[in-house]
Amino acid sequence: YASSSSVYGDTPTLPKHEDMPTSPRSPYAASKLSGELYCRAFSAAFGLETVSLRFFNVFGPRQDPASEYAAVVPQFITRMLAGESPVIFGDGQQSRDYTYVANVIQACVLAASAGKDAVGEAVNTGCEGRTSLVALVDALNELLGTRIEPIFSVPRRGDVRHSQASVAKAGRVLGYRPLVDLRDGLSRTIEWFSGSGRNSTEPAGALLGATEFSPPS
Repeated sequence: YASSSSVYGDTPTLPKHEDMPTSPRSPYAASKLSGELYCRAFSAAFGLETVSLRFFNVFGPRQDPASEYAAVVPQFITRMLAGESPVIFGDGQQSRDYTYVANVIQACVLAASAGKDAVGEAVNTGCEGRTSLVALVDALNELLGTRIEPIFSVPRRGDVRHSQASVAKAGRVLGYRPLVDLRDGLSRTIEWFSGSGRNSTEPAGALLGATEFSPPS
């Protein structure tokens, strides 16, 4: 089940771990937590094997920058490729654990073949790091060879200040560890959005990094 880091709410404790109380601050977050509870209940009542993966700010090729649920990464990249300033809501010091899509693919494959310790559980899927929005713009400018300044706008109501995953449980019950770091993920995503990746004859898995791990036999 595709859950979300938003179930933790805006608690100050970092990194977020699965034993923490949940405190959703939006209908979206509440719906994700509800799905987790149904997964747990069906596992307990009917023996249905479920694993809820709490994704932390997933980004990568093919993500729709116009989607309400897209990470800021594709939005920033498409604007900066066009020479436009990315828009930051708030002071830009809010931070996220940006997770390249190949890491999420790895977690999904591992969860599908996980042992009994994972059944009915909720598990973080992230990279155990966090990057502020201002630092994200700086990283993109470096990779793009640009010097584009962001535009700051009014903070959004209900926005979480900081988010960072602990993946200790994911490592223990799934054998998960992040394989693609933020900088490499940003580089691959820029390549795709710039057009070179879209027109490539390489298999999609090469850009996603999906061939970089081997699921358990």
